[in-house]
Amino acid sequence: MMRNHLVIFARQPRLGRVKRRLAAGVGDVAALRFYRTTLTDLLRRVGHDPRWTLWLAVTPDRAAGGRGWPREARRARILLQDGGDLGARMVRPWRTLPPGRVVVVGSDIPDVDAGRVAAAFRVLGRCAYVFGPAEDGGYWLVGARRRAPPPPGLFAGVRWSTAHALADSLATLPRGATVGFVDTLADVDDAAALARRRDRPVTKS
Repeated sequence: MMRNHLVIFARQPRLGRVKRRLAAGVGDVAALRFYRTTLTDLLRRVGHDPRWTLWLAVTPDRAAGGRGWPREARRARILLQDGGDLGARMVRPWRTLPPGRVVVVGSDIPDVDAGRVAAAFRVLGRCAYVFGPAEDGGYWLVGARRRAPPPPGLFAGVRWSTAHALADSLATLPRGATVGFVDTLADVDDAAALARRRDRPVTKS
């Protein structure tokens, strides 16, 4: 059976260093609280699941083992995101982890749970790639079956943090590649998104 690897991309929870667009509207303390709570809850929901090996890809690299991480982070094996733009950093685990399917998720989207992650791995049973779209045009999850090395140029030139991120990423995939999708979720990048979040219950997969 092919092994599954779940990689959570996370920034060291430090005041003034996380969720800067959100912090512009709610303040650094509230933004840090949101980020740390969301990361902690995610680790709790997916950390003990036997269907995958859990990895935490951290930035900055010097933050590995440093202060600020929730205790739940101890459940994960640690990776360094290393240099480059987001696309280069996302592809890196696809090159370096042991054989098996790899799914990468962000650490700041509250509705991510084990059911949605498991659905992504099921998609990789029939598709080469999987995406979890975000309502703002980006995506909260990306995964690859990895039966071949990542092709050159994968995720090159993507306009990150814009409404074009998903479309740009899809355009870099190899011609004819099979692609599947899982649930579309809402990101919380600014004060307005946080207000909308507080006005509705958390959805479940």
